[in-house]
Amino acid sequence: MPTIKLAPSILTADFGRLAEEVRAAEAGGADLLHLDVMDGRFVPSITFGHTLVAALRKETSLPFDIHLMVVEPERQVPFFIEFADTVNVHIEVSPHINRTLSEIRRLGARCGVCINPGTPLEAIEESLAEVDQVMVMTINPGWGGQRMIPAQLEKVRRIRSMLEAVNPRADLMVDGGVKASNAGQCVAAGANILVCGSSVFAPGTAVAANLSALRRAAG
Repeated sequence: MPTIKLAPSILTADFGRLAEEVRAAEAGGADLLHLDVMDGRFVPSITFGHTLVAALRKETSLPFDIHLMVVEPERQVPFFIEFADTVNVHIEVSPHINRTLSEIRRLGARCGVCINPGTPLEAIEESLAEVDQVMVMTINPGWGGQRMIPAQLEKVRRIRSMLEAVNPRADLMVDGGVKASNAGQCVAAGANILVCGSSVFAPGTAVAANLSALRRAAG
């Protein structure tokens, strides 16, 4: 059984005190930091670019998991590669996905492929042997704080089975609506990295306590 890792997403953090929130996540035992880059085209929202990522890199030693929710992600990879430990791109906007994955790795980062709830598994099947990580969106991407779509856990199970056959060392990440109440289900389905946003950065709560609750729930 692989080690379960928690990846707080800054999407629901307090941007007015973002550096403080990031430091609290590191002190609270986060394993990596998840950064959602949105362009207002692939998803409706716009978040931030490489300037903010560069600034946060100075505030923490946590690995950075960059999630490019953008059209033509291959054009954006060079802007983030300096700060990224992993760069994830969506199959829905990556017609030459294996080439993009190879370029991410050539530039020095781990490569990940993301798949949306409505996208069939066949879209990424031919890329599974090439990836370091698969990210299953368990919400429709674009906003934090959404509820998990429970049916997507079956997709997680199927991907884990496929990875065991062709690439057992690859990480399997769940992104969207992860809470203490469902973290165990995500792990049981085969995920070993849990992206957690509003369940960590909830107003009026302690980041460290929230991370501890998630880790207990994940087993």
